[in-house]
Amino acid sequence: MNTEKDFSPLTPNIVRALNDKLYEKRKVAALEIEKLVREFVAQNNSTQIRHVIQILASEFALSQHPHSRKGGLIGLAACSIALGKDSGLYLKELIEPVLTCFNDSDSRLRYYACEALYNIVKVARGAVLPHFNVLFDGLSKLAADPDPNVKSGSELLDRLLKDIVTESNKFDLVAFVPLLRERIYSNNQYARQFIISWILVLESVPDINLLDYLPEILDGLFQILGDSSKEIRRTCEVVLGEFLKEIKKTPSSVKFAEMANILVIHCQVSDESKLTNDLIQLTAMTWMREFIQLAGRVVLPYSSGILTAVLPCLSYDDRKKSTKEAASACNHSLMKLVTPEDDEEEEGQTSETPTREESPPKTQDELDNSLNASQDSVGFSNISFFTPTSADRAHVTLDLDGIVQVLDRHLHDSSTGMMTRIAVLKWLYHLYIKTPRKMFRHTDSLFPMLLKTLSDESDEVILKDLEVLAEIASSPAGQTDATGSCDNTDSKSELQVPASEQLAVGSKAADSSPSTPSMNSYFYKFMINLLKRFSVERKLLEMRGAFIIRQLCLLLHAENIFHSMADILLKEEDLKFASTMVQTLNTILLTSAELFQLRNQLKDLRTQESCALFCCLYRSWCHNPVATVSLCFLTQNYRHAYDLIQKFGDLEVTVDFLMEVDKLVQLIESPIFTYLRLQLLDVENNPYLIKALYGLLMLLPQSQAFQLLSHRLRCVPNPELMRTLPDSKPSDSRRATPAHVDYRELLQHFDRVQSKHLEVRHQRAGRAEHPDRKLVL
Repeated sequence: MNTEKDFSPLTPNIVRALNDKLYEKRKVAALEIEKLVREFVAQNNSTQIRHVIQILASEFALSQHPHSRKGGLIGLAACSIALGKDSGLYLKELIEPVLTCFNDSDSRLRYYACEALYNIVKVARGAVLPHFNVLFDGLSKLAADPDPNVKSGSELLDRLLKDIVTESNKFDLVAFVPLLRERIYSNNQYARQFIISWILVLESVPDINLLDYLPEILDGLFQILGDSSKEIRRTCEVVLGEFLKEIKKTPSSVKFAEMANILVIHCQVSDESKLTNDLIQLTAMTWMREFIQLAGRVVLPYSSGILTAVLPCLSYDDRKKSTKEAASACNHSLMKLVTPEDDEEEEGQTSETPTREESPPKTQDELDNSLNASQDSVGFSNISFFTPTSADRAHVTLDLDGIVQVLDRHLHDSSTGMMTRIAVLKWLYHLYIKTPRKMFRHTDSLFPMLLKTLSDESDEVILKDLEVLAEIASSPAGQTDATGSCDNTDSKSELQVPASEQLAVGSKAADSSPSTPSMNSYFYKFMINLLKRFSVERKLLEMRGAFIIRQLCLLLHAENIFHSMADILLKEEDLKFASTMVQTLNTILLTSAELFQLRNQLKDLRTQESCALFCCLYRSWCHNPVATVSLCFLTQNYRHAYDLIQKFGDLEVTVDFLMEVDKLVQLIESPIFTYLRLQLLDVENNPYLIKALYGLLMLLPQSQAFQLLSHRLRCVPNPELMRTLPDSKPSDSRRATPAHVDYRELLQHFDRVQSKHLEVRHQRAGRAEHPDRKLVL
């Protein structure tokens, strides 16, 4: 430095001492400067004071020489001490050069800068608050300083500044929040510790309402919660806990909507290998649970995003039990928020509700475009969440399109856990109950996946799926006219019905089957597609067919189920499948407790309705001769059963046929046919019953079933011994023949159906003998 330059009012001795390499000499110079400035203060000579500060700053603190910089720093601290309470008038000039030295490469110089600033702040106290942002910015850098002495000095300054903020009521939080929002994303552990400690202090000050600005820093807090340092995570947990306590105390002033998407992001784990992510997810899920309970319907516009985060957590194992329980509570609370009022049309659309043709459901691209773009700004581009579609509306609107898309996506994802699939189906059922009119706009897109879900490995999933399908099939909101959407049925998902029958699957005639008066137009479509699925997936029919049909009989009217399936099977072109399906339905009819009422209805054909049901079932049951006989036994049409068995001599008796007869014999011995066995006591009035049973006996080879039935028939009493007083009972049966049944026509129908089966078997046999020969039709 040029010592000949004029530095007045600083004397040459002061200048020489400030440039000295020894600390003691620089300290003596500082005392002289303090004395000089005190004199200027006494004289009220602000011009000279500013001149001294300007010289110390520009010629010393900002000098290229390290010892000069050290001298300048101690000189500025001396000025501040001399100014006392008046230092507030010169703080900008005092602070700026010191903060510049915070970036010096010399750690000793950074330490002296920290010491100087400590003395300046200690003297000025509350007067430094207008300069808080620059002080905070400088301190945040020193908090991550590699030198321990510098870091120790910065901690002293940090504590002093915190004391000043705590005792003052003039802290400018509005000006500080942007800086805090920026620095909170630092990845340095010391910087994070510094930031989180300041948030904890500000949160504890009664006059500072940091909760109003929580949406600005909440995402950063969750980022810090994932730090590898246990101490930092613990401090961050404390901060978040304090915020949550305050939210519970004053929910009316909380900006729930602005923080909903932040929680949605952090409820989703991007890397399950990191243990810290479990803590983030659990904390975010806990907050989400409280938000839903406190905010209520305010969070409904965000429900699709919430479900995106919550649903996967429901399938967690006991290692994440707490997260799973919090997610379950979120899911339950959110579901309760959906009410029938969400099914009402929006204002302005009440009188002119667009049809499905005018307002088609959102496409995948349209729904994907509704994702909040802000997720990219924080590095969560691989995690999806949704923005509210009605944020600009005065009232809260359920984001039904978004919810349905999320539910549908989870159903399509083969990796979705069982409990998640169950929750998805519960949601669909709940939405069809609470918002049926709006949900039926999505039914055509959901229907194929709901049918596919019947092949799920879990019985519980299938039960929930059947509940949804049953609600769709029975809801009054599903009634459509000839232009309704359920007429546009995909031919790939239906049974192929012969054109000659004049009953097109997608037509109104099919959808409004006379057998389903209490069902809507989707019921018959459901039955058609269910049978189609059984036809394509024979394993599903074999393993779960009876289970599915029995549950449907509980959820819907059993008569409707059997009547509609019989209608459809009557026109089925795949005769082998029709025979197998009839056999399955017949077994369910004869053995399931769920069909008790229907069996009782068929036992006594006294009404026109019961006779119509019998005739409908009979025509389809003709695909399976043994099932047809068992139906006649059930309905006590013993003479007709005998007539049918007489025709068995003309049929092809196969091993499968004999096995079915064997099963029928076993059924006759079951509790279902107790009444039939008791009727064997009345030999005189039930001759055709006995003849029919003997007919079955003659069909059987010498097997266990033969021995069983033979033993039963040997127990039939001698009619002479059983004779009592003469009476006027009919000779053929204990019941009169139903007047509404044309048994001759039924026998002719049986012959026609069996002729078709015989023709098909011959065709198959011909193809087997001549595999290279083309069949000429």
